[in-house]
Amino acid sequence: MADVTVTRGVVLRETQTKETDKILTLLTEEWGKISVVARGARRKTCKFAACAQSLAYSEWTLYQRGAWRYAREGSTLDLFDGLRSDLESLALGFYLAELTETVAPEEVPVPELLRHLLNGLYALSKLRKPFALVKPAFELRLLCLAGYEPLADACACCGEPEPEAPVLDTVQGVIHCKKCAPPGNGRPLCRDSLAALRHIVYGDPKRLYAFRLGPEALERLGSAAEAFVFAQLERNFKTLDFYKGLAGQ
Repeated sequence: MADVTVTRGVVLRETQTKETDKILTLLTEEWGKISVVARGARRKTCKFAACAQSLAYSEWTLYQRGAWRYAREGSTLDLFDGLRSDLESLALGFYLAELTETVAPEEVPVPELLRHLLNGLYALSKLRKPFALVKPAFELRLLCLAGYEPLADACACCGEPEPEAPVLDTVQGVIHCKKCAPPGNGRPLCRDSLAALRHIVYGDPKRLYAFRLGPEALERLGSAAEAFVFAQLERNFKTLDFYKGLAGQ
């Protein structure tokens, strides 16, 4: 008899296969990132069709056969309906999922990544936090969890704790004063955007999105966070391009 297990997870990605099946990439608390075959998930009569869509958080009953896990049953816990009522919000949710999938290891428990993703989707869907705030906060905190935490307590050269005209070196992952910053790789911040970056990196994760910034400071934070992701992970994201296209960026 095949081993049967129950787990909870978010669908990071769905891939259509054959006529009615899907292969789901799930982020679970117990096993981390796994692949699951969901037979018949594309049929309208499938009992777990709602669970088998991107960004759905569900409880799954799975069984193992050979090297593959298969879905036997599924019940939704949160579909984040607030995301699905707005295309731009949904596109940003897809980007958060793709970014998480990129840093999540295969078959390794990473409960903190799952919590971070759920909190990000909740901030967009239920709290209706501004996209321009959620995006950089999610990006920077995710990279911290994945081992790319920037050093933001002081200028990496002179040690000044409150550097004038601070710059984030996106390659080295450190803060510089403008006068200490080497050419290239730097994204300018300001006092407020640096304070927000420190809140994201060093603050209570439960209050990750509990800050406000003016438009200019928020734009600086967003530009620095996106450049930091690109420099550290060395890749582009199709979902980000789609989101920015919808947002007119």
